[in-house]
Amino acid sequence: MNGRDDDDSKGCLKPDLEEPCGNPTTRTEHNRDHLRYETDLTDAEWAILEPLLAKPKAVERPPKWPLREIVNAIFHMLRGGIGWRLIPSDMPTRSTVFDHFSRRRDKSVFASINHRLVMADRERLGRGASPSAAVIDNQSIKTTESGGPKGYDAGKKVAGRKRQAMVNTDGRALVIETQPADIQNRDGTVPVLKISRKSYWVVELFFGWISRNRRLWKDSEPTIASATAFLYAASVIILIRRASEEHYDLSRRTLKRNRDEARSPLIQTAICAKCFDDGHSLEKSGGATSILN
Repeated sequence: MNGRDDDDSKGCLKPDLEEPCGNPTTRTEHNRDHLRYETDLTDAEWAILEPLLAKPKAVERPPKWPLREIVNAIFHMLRGGIGWRLIPSDMPTRSTVFDHFSRRRDKSVFASINHRLVMADRERLGRGASPSAAVIDNQSIKTTESGGPKGYDAGKKVAGRKRQAMVNTDGRALVIETQPADIQNRDGTVPVLKISRKSYWVVELFFGWISRNRRLWKDSEPTIASATAFLYAASVIILIRRASEEHYDLSRRTLKRNRDEARSPLIQTAICAKCFDDGHSLEKSGGATSILN
């Protein structure tokens, strides 16, 4: 196997745009002026996202706030760059929003949703759900006074953290990692099977997409886990908007797929990258060996 399927053999295709374009009918259909806030989810977007969210535990009393409103508050913070205390009064309280965010952060819910949406988006385009080629690059970003792990990138002269992103050839995020900026690329970069140096612009395109969210202009999160969770949430926003604009539904086969089958071998290899930090070679992994052969 040459590490690249036929669907990726033509190099980087022009990625789909996040914003709708075309005739006036299309623009009117996806206009967000009728929403309370531009960041609120439309009915079509919520129909895509709701089945992917973990259901809350059964409780005796019904929740005070619907889950959709809590997700709207998280996305509003992300896009507007506001703090927890500045959540509008017509949204759930900051303690409620933070509690839901932290529980999903600790369970890697945003990363899981991003993975399933990427698979569904690729299948919509007639490509294999599991990508066989990827591009990786990093971005050094300044941190605020909120504290938490950080370092100094001597090459870029940035004091803060480094974002490692692995995307497919269309700019969809596969794996995102946040690290102190002083970690060398050879140590912090997630290993991938195929990197095309001519395609680094695809990663920069992804960084440009997520930079529309003011909260990501700097890293103000006190923990690495929160910083990474917000990066995945930004990617989820892009994917669900793209999905709702294209009018496709996530099939039950995609949503109910067995967890082991749903995870791409390429992404599985990247997620397990930490097991190679102690000196083990990539070829010693059974999953990686099956791909390389």
